[in-house]
Amino acid sequence: MTIEFTKYHGLGNDFILIDNRQSATPLLTPDQAVQWCDRHFGIGADGVIFVLPGLEGCDYTMRIFNSDGSEPEMCGNGIRCFARFVAALEGENAAQKSYRIHTLAGVIIPELLGQDQVRVDMGPPQLLAQNIPTTLVAADEKAIAQPLDVAGQTWQVTCVSMGNPHCITFVEQAVDLNATGPQFEHHPVFPQRTNTEFIEVVRRDYLKMQVWERGAGITLACGTGACASVVAGVLNDKCDRQTTVELPGGCLEIYWNEETNHVYMTGPAQQVFTGSWI
Repeated sequence: MTIEFTKYHGLGNDFILIDNRQSATPLLTPDQAVQWCDRHFGIGADGVIFVLPGLEGCDYTMRIFNSDGSEPEMCGNGIRCFARFVAALEGENAAQKSYRIHTLAGVIIPELLGQDQVRVDMGPPQLLAQNIPTTLVAADEKAIAQPLDVAGQTWQVTCVSMGNPHCITFVEQAVDLNATGPQFEHHPVFPQRTNTEFIEVVRRDYLKMQVWERGAGITLACGTGACASVVAGVLNDKCDRQTTVELPGGCLEIYWNEETNHVYMTGPAQQVFTGSWI
């Protein structure tokens, strides 16, 4: 079977997008997604994203398989790419509009702004340990500036869910992600594993972030991670509610609205190429 695809990236976090609107079942299995994502023997990507029919009153449903075959609840850079791909499928008249997207993390609303920019209402952050999930503190408590022993040292970590789990720690300099990232991801206090962000505070309105993504490893950007990091920064009085987050692939603008409690992410999504898998 020949499958058409389009490659997109959001700040270097790259995805294979598949038009799956004719079926509620992804056209690929997780094992096939691993093959497609292989950068030597496949197309190469951090994940495969499927545009499925909408559920529960939504315009579309988004599902994603990571490069290791696992399925995350949501992906911030991925949903920006998703929105631009859907606009291309719908035609030129869809150049500026918003969509209600059903995800495993709930309903997410991306809005096309033009010039490849997409603003996403990521919803409210979840802070209780049971919702992240983590056993670092009691289920009904918040894990803010808690000590955690990883890779032979004690880190002060804050845990946030943006529909998927994040562990954020503030550092003075860059860390060796290959040495520390897997140990955070698979630490027993995170029963569903975790994404991990290492944050340098440049200014109160500017953070510099390294990320180890659950199921993908080192990536050039992580949208949900940038959102979670600003939330953690505010909770630890290290940054403002409106902050630029610099990632290896570029910058995202993050705003945690105090009135609505929703987090908004703005950044680019760009098409790379189209092709067919035969």
